[in-house]
Amino acid sequence: MEQKTLSMFVHLSQTLHFGKTALAFHVSPSTLSRVIQRLEQEVNSDLLHRDNRSVELTDAGKKFKLYAEQQLEQWQFFKNSLDEKKELLTGKLHIYCSVTAAYSHLPPLLERFRSQHPLVEIMLTTGDAADGLEFVQNKSVDFAIAAYPEHIPRSVYFHHLATIPLAVIAPTMQCRVLQLLQIDRQKNKTIPWSEVPIILPEHGTARKRFEYWYRKKQQGKANIYATVSGHEALVSMVALGCGVGIVPQVVVENSPVKDRVQYLADVGEIEPFDLGVCCLNQSKSQPLIKAFFASIS
Repeated sequence: MEQKTLSMFVHLSQTLHFGKTALAFHVSPSTLSRVIQRLEQEVNSDLLHRDNRSVELTDAGKKFKLYAEQQLEQWQFFKNSLDEKKELLTGKLHIYCSVTAAYSHLPPLLERFRSQHPLVEIMLTTGDAADGLEFVQNKSVDFAIAAYPEHIPRSVYFHHLATIPLAVIAPTMQCRVLQLLQIDRQKNKTIPWSEVPIILPEHGTARKRFEYWYRKKQQGKANIYATVSGHEALVSMVALGCGVGIVPQVVVENSPVKDRVQYLADVGEIEPFDLGVCCLNQSKSQPLIKAFFASIS
């Protein structure tokens, strides 16, 4: 049974006038009459009482009117659902961030985005936060969660998320590093930082913060015990008693070994860094990227 036929009948059941309904559907009254006759043959029942002066619905016509209205409503609902699905964004969105950011900052961002765009496939790569900008510039990912660099390239767009404090951490276990720090504190002496083993990130904002912080100590060359890729690895090495290090506090709070490290107080101020989402400026207008930033703004 065609939708147009049902629409004609519903309209006629409301106007009870063949001329008006025929005009609304751009057909002749005789054509409309034949449509109704075929419909009555199909349902095997008279749907209308009609004479030269009036048109009335029969009992069967009243029942059929309800049926036709329900069918047309369901048909419209079905078409709307298809239209909505066509409007939904699809594709893949490739994200880069550190393991810690995947716990601390990414979930609420993705929750908002996925509630609005459920058909988009999320691809996540984790690694050293300091490599995020490089991944974006190489077009290996669509965007990254990373610290704002000292000199941001003109090609990169940065959206601020949070201000992240940094801290100097030391092991809690009894070891040479802890003894050295405790002895000097007990004697009210300045910590001989040039003798204290330091664990450093290979590169990135945290390493730059360390260089500024250590330069103010004016104690000569730092005793670099090791350089590591990723703040999570740095926390683990400090927990093992290998040295001290500068690390974002959020990494410590999300580390499985956080009970094995401690924050050192009164060691000088360390400038926090800005954490944000970055992408290429030329990518901002792409539908998926644009939709993501709209969802987190």
